[in-house]
Amino acid sequence: MSRTSKDTELARRLSRRNVLGVAAGATAATIIGTASAQAAGRDHAQGPGKGHGPGHGHGHGKGKPVLPPGRLGIQLYSLRDQISTLGFAPVFAELEKYGYDEIELAGYTQGSAGPITLAQLKRLAKDHGLNPIGSHVGYYDDNNPGAYTFAQNLEKVLDDAQALGLKHIGTASGPFRYGSTVDGWKRAADDFNTYGAAARKRGMKFYQHNHAEEFSFATDKPKVRLYDVLLAETDPDLVYLEMDIYWAYCAQFRFSKRADGSKAPLDPLKYVLKHPNRYPLFHVKDGVRDDTTRDGYRMSDVGDGDIDYKTFLSKVTNRTHHGRSYHHWQAEHDNPVDSLAFARKSSEHLHSLREGRCGD
Repeated sequence: MSRTSKDTELARRLSRRNVLGVAAGATAATIIGTASAQAAGRDHAQGPGKGHGPGHGHGHGKGKPVLPPGRLGIQLYSLRDQISTLGFAPVFAELEKYGYDEIELAGYTQGSAGPITLAQLKRLAKDHGLNPIGSHVGYYDDNNPGAYTFAQNLEKVLDDAQALGLKHIGTASGPFRYGSTVDGWKRAADDFNTYGAAARKRGMKFYQHNHAEEFSFATDKPKVRLYDVLLAETDPDLVYLEMDIYWAYCAQFRFSKRADGSKAPLDPLKYVLKHPNRYPLFHVKDGVRDDTTRDGYRMSDVGDGDIDYKTFLSKVTNRTHHGRSYHHWQAEHDNPVDSLAFARKSSEHLHSLREGRCGD
């Protein structure tokens, strides 16, 4: 099936009527098909994209799709339970049926499913129409010179990324290697510039993925937001950013005031619109607002939370240069109850969003 026909065929592929035809064999196919069919039945009973907040339950139907064609991916960390037991092949077959275009890797092994080479992994993704767009690798492990990290084994990390044909190679580790001071983050920025330069020589982009703490304040200069130090001290031609939108909104809840109580407004969307070329990748992760929790949200499946993805995606893709072709959107949930159901629901919800509704 061609990638351009995905949207029109999505409903058919989500029906779960077809059995998996994958090399992993009938046993794995039966396990994964049964689990997904049961999840699909539960989710369809609830209705697609049934969420709590603005943008959820709105923006469906006719109109221009919010999600650009060919740009929906998934962070495979969300599916690590399936990959570690069944392997990449059955999982990739499901993702193809769910309408995914891309994958972001979080390791290159498949547990009890047996060994797999990088060449085999690359070929398997291609066979299922999935473009490996990026990968997460550790930033540093200063106690282990053999660690598979940028700091300890940069060339090996880049060799593997190049073998997989990745366009982006990055880390989900925070820039806290040298502490939480301004100078400490300047040193980390120097590290990132080094990794970015090495990646660029190989035709790749180095990137850093945030959690909430990156938006906290420097311990030596409590009026300075650490994320702003990272932006200012890294070369925009060498170091890129993957905004985890969920964690950015958690940071908005936690770090919109300084320790002295003074206001420090934080708007994740404004960061992107101000620096659009620095954000080739995003994590699309949802959460239900809960002010009683530390982060202000409880993580949920995409479409079941309160983050307004219709507005976020629309503004980024329509108001940034080449926005509909530049940015890549990776669905993610750190600990989904049913990882396959999460993957299916996320694709279904994001494909269903349409612009020009609710007064937009």
